[in-house]
Amino acid sequence: MSPKRTSVIISCLLCCLVIATALLAGCTSGSAPAPVTPEATAAAPVTTVAPAPVATPLPATPAPAATTPAPAATMAAATPKPTFTPSGGNVIAYTAASLTGVSPKLAADFRSMYPGHTVVFNLDGTQALKTQVQNGAYADVFISASNAYTAELTKGGYFVDGTVRPLTSNYLIVILPATNPAGIQSLADLAKPGVKIAMEDRTVPAGTATVAVMKNLANSTYNQDWNASVYKNVVTYETSEPAVATKVSLGEADAGFVYESTYNAAPKNTYLALTIPKKDNYLQTYTIGILKESTSGGAAADFENFMLSSAGQQDLRDYGFRAVS
Repeated sequence: MSPKRTSVIISCLLCCLVIATALLAGCTSGSAPAPVTPEATAAAPVTTVAPAPVATPLPATPAPAATTPAPAATMAAATPKPTFTPSGGNVIAYTAASLTGVSPKLAADFRSMYPGHTVVFNLDGTQALKTQVQNGAYADVFISASNAYTAELTKGGYFVDGTVRPLTSNYLIVILPATNPAGIQSLADLAKPGVKIAMEDRTVPAGTATVAVMKNLANSTYNQDWNASVYKNVVTYETSEPAVATKVSLGEADAGFVYESTYNAAPKNTYLALTIPKKDNYLQTYTIGILKESTSGGAAADFENFMLSSAGQQDLRDYGFRAVS
C-alpha cells in the first residue's frame, strides 16, 4: 500500500474516533430529565403563608351575667334560696322590706319580752320572699305587705292553720330629696317635663298600691294627661320599696312613691314629703303567719304574739305604721 493511501485511511479512522467520543459524552454527561409535574409548571413564584397557631384548649369559663335587668317577675322567680340554720329559740322571719327601719327595734324588744329568744329578719320584697319559701327556703314566720301573696301561700298549705293574722297597715307618700333640685311643690308638679320619678315594679306590694293611687288621683283631682305624663317621667321601677327611697336619697330620682313608715324611719332632713289625700290613697294591710316547716318550738308563736302585742304595735306606730282598721 502506498504511503499516501495509508495516510488517508489513518485520517478517516481519527475522525471516526473523535465522532464516537463526542456521541458517548453526550449520552453520559447528565441524568435523565425528570417527568413534568403540575408543580414544576407554575409560572409565577408562590408566596407561602405560615399556618395560624393552634390555640391550646383552656378550661371553660362561665359566660358573664347579662347586664340588662330582667323583668321584675323573672328576677323574683330567680331569687336565690337563703340558708338559715334553725334553732329552738331563734326565729327566722321573712319580712317585707318596708319594715327594714323598724326591724332593729322589734328585735331588741322581742329579746326583752322573751329572754333567750332572738329573731333574724330576712328583709326583701314580698314577691321575692314568697318565691323563696316556695323554693324551699327555711323560715319560721312570714310577714307580708300583700294579702295576695299571703293568700297564695295559704292556698299552697304553707302556714300553720289559724296563725295568719292582720298585723299593721301603711299609706303611701311621695318623698323628695331634701334639696328638692326639681323644685317640686305639689303632686301636680310630678307631671312636669324632666322630672325623674322612681316607683316600685307592679309585682311589689308598694307598686300595686302606687298604681291604685295614680288612678285615684287622675280620676278625682287631675286627669289622664297628668297620669300619662307622670308615668312618662318614671326613670326606674325597683323590686323593693326601700330601693326607691335609696334612689331619692342619692339624688338619682327627684321624687319617689314609698310608704309613710319609710319616710318616718329616715334620719331627720333626709327627705321632703308630699302627702297623698286619704280619699285617693291606698291603705296597705300587712299580715303575719307561722310556717308549717318551723322547728323553733314555741319561739315562732312567741314572736307572733309579740308582734301583735301592745309593745310590738307601739314599735310599728313609732315608725309610721298604722293600726289595722
